[in-house]
Amino acid sequence: QVQVVESGGGSVQAGGSLRLSCAVSEYGYTSFCMAWFRQAPGKEREGVAGFRSDGKTTYADSVKGRFTISQDNAKNTLYLQMNSLKPEDTAMYYCAADRRILGCVYGLEPKYSFWGQGTQVTVSS
Repeated sequence: QVQVVESGGGSVQAGGSLRLSCAVSEYGYTSFCMAWFRQAPGKEREGVAGFRSDGKTTYADSVKGRFTISQDNAKNTLYLQMNSLKPEDTAMYYCAADRRILGCVYGLEPKYSFWGQGTQVTVSS
């Protein structure tokens, strides 16, 4: 069974920074495609940051230039560095993962098979 565990959320003031981490593991499997999503109260879940099929990063327009996604493949760990945080970034942040077979094609589409429990990010003005 694939386990997806996020960490690093918290409360910050506008303009502050947070770094989220996501560890993915499954016995006998070592390669995963991963991405970050978020869901604010009363809103649909949206893709925040991920990777395109060519391996390049992709971001939601609302976070471009402020958020940076990175992945440590050796550790199957995903990171999201969030700078210049705004109150509208307040949401539950989820890590999504899927076994990498031929490549990572989902990008920011919520088609991943495995999801973490989420970590809350709250930005106050």
